[in-house]
Amino acid sequence: MAAIVTALGDARSIVDVGAGTGSYEPGDRAVLAVEPSGEMIRQRPPDACPAVRAIAEALPVRDNAVDAALAVLTVHHWTDWRRGLAELRRVAPRQVVLAYDTRLHTEFWFVREYVPEIADLELGRPSAPDIAHELGAESVTPLPLPWDFTDGVFPAYWRRPTAYLDPRVRRACSALAQTDPGAVERGVRRLREDLDTGRWHDRHRDLLDRDHWDAGFRLIVAGT
Repeated sequence: MAAIVTALGDARSIVDVGAGTGSYEPGDRAVLAVEPSGEMIRQRPPDACPAVRAIAEALPVRDNAVDAALAVLTVHHWTDWRRGLAELRRVAPRQVVLAYDTRLHTEFWFVREYVPEIADLELGRPSAPDIAHELGAESVTPLPLPWDFTDGVFPAYWRRPTAYLDPRVRRACSALAQTDPGAVERGVRRLREDLDTGRWHDRHRDLLDRDHWDAGFRLIVAGT
């Protein structure tokens, strides 16, 4: 969140596109949340900023209406991501996008060793370098994941493999929720076996001493 706030600079008005439950909305600025899912909007806390139900490709906001457009881990869900990015540029002079390098995601041990089917899903999504190029980004900053990261994004448990045995954790990860359930269950069974026998720890002993790991998350900043 600190990195996002820094990237927003002195922007006082923000449209948060694909806002979800509002986890990454600064509380000291005027924010309008745009989210297509009614289910996600219903999960927003009572004191969250106003939210409207709409899609990134057709933002209900006039040209240059806000100082900055924010999009956090959402571009890969858009139907037409280039049109969505064009909308960010239309409504705000500055764009701040948190995305990830899909190639690095496919190299994650969970994908490579347990559910390789996820790679097909990831490689079909827009990657951080593609997004940065489309926006003409001024900066692209790597955001390595701390080992105890509290946001349950897919690779968050890179040093805590037992977490992936929990169905609630898997449901919260779009990469797992959108992959064939049979493939995911097969991979989870293999992971459980490898944890029980100690094979996982033998193969990934190098991870256990790390405090951070680069899963490919990138903070992309474009515009003035």
